[in-house]
Amino acid sequence: MPPAVSIIGASGALGFGLAVRWARAGVPVVIGSRDPDRAQEAARRAQEAVPEGTFSGAANAEAAAENEIVVLTVPFRSQSETLTNLKPVLRGGQLLVDTTVPLAAAVSGRATRLLGVWQGSAAEQAAEMVPDGVRVVSGLHTVSAAPLADLDHALGEDVLVCGDRKADRQVLVDLVDRIDGLRGVHAGSLEMARIVEALTPLLISINVRHKTHAGIRITGL
Repeated sequence: MPPAVSIIGASGALGFGLAVRWARAGVPVVIGSRDPDRAQEAARRAQEAVPEGTFSGAANAEAAAENEIVVLTVPFRSQSETLTNLKPVLRGGQLLVDTTVPLAAAVSGRATRLLGVWQGSAAEQAAEMVPDGVRVVSGLHTVSAAPLADLDHALGEDVLVCGDRKADRQVLVDLVDRIDGLRGVHAGSLEMARIVEALTPLLISINVRHKTHAGIRITGL
């Protein structure tokens, strides 16, 4: 059986889409939310969408403590507060997957603009905030939430994965590869996340203009 994942913020669009896609691929999923009632409601909806899936819902802290793989899918405006609240329960040996993008929309700006982050990227900021021994990888920034949650939609794109250890990147690559139509691609150290995160506002701009849900593909691999 594949490793279970805890998705923090899975009552939101991206997290919910990941939950149902992974569950359909046989990955047990714990859905986390600030409000445990919302988490349980999201788990109920996910179970209806994927009857064969394994879901549970819990408050963020309980969800984060439950599994070795924790996927953070909250908006950038909530990243710092969420990680601060999770710090007492995160432990060495866990892998944190950061999907955060510092979009200007987080501060009432345009979603097609990127905010400057002192550390260089949202992922590097996350790495500074987690307890010692928690490893951080970055990915899933370029997959649109709407087609991800639509299980009838055929996906066909790549996911760039950044992290300082190849073995950690491979964990996320393997999870991405379990989703039909997605391929995980090693994209280098965590420092590269600042480039990958910048692809999100670019894709949003393309999608708005062309009324689509464009992704990316890496050729030659």
